[in-house]
Amino acid sequence: MSGANWRCAREEALMAREEERQGGATKAPMERDRPVIHSKKVSDHLANERTFLAWIRTGMATITVGFVIERFGLLLRELGLRNQVAFLFSVPFSALIGESLTLLGIVVIIVALLNFLHIRVAIDAETFHPPTRFAILLTVLTSLIGLLLAVYLLLTVQ
Repeated sequence: MSGANWRCAREEALMAREEERQGGATKAPMERDRPVIHSKKVSDHLANERTFLAWIRTGMATITVGFVIERFGLLLRELGLRNQVAFLFSVPFSALIGESLTLLGIVVIIVALLNFLHIRVAIDAETFHPPTRFAILLTVLTSLIGLLLAVYLLLTVQ
């Protein structure tokens, strides 16, 4: 090792030893005063938060698809490219489906928040058991709206 490299390595070691001796005095005052809490449940809470955010994205995507279907149906009616089908209601079918999807997205977001809060408490109490009601409800509602969309497409074939 050359003299210059040895001197540089020695200075780095001395600086590291000085930082150790000061006990982290280079940290900000708020960081020194705050107690460090180690929890074994952190990964569970972070996974719960990731799941919640995934449901939020799903709800927002559902709202967006509903909006697009409703507006695209309106565009087709305005251009006269599609027959207007009013099935049991005076409201166009695309508007009914679009608004249903938008409302479903809102329900998904609200239920996701309630589910997140419930799971958070259950993780802390160590009584967590995965709920199935939310998944079943979402599957039934989405299937019904998909069925309505399929009927709409069949009725408006030119």
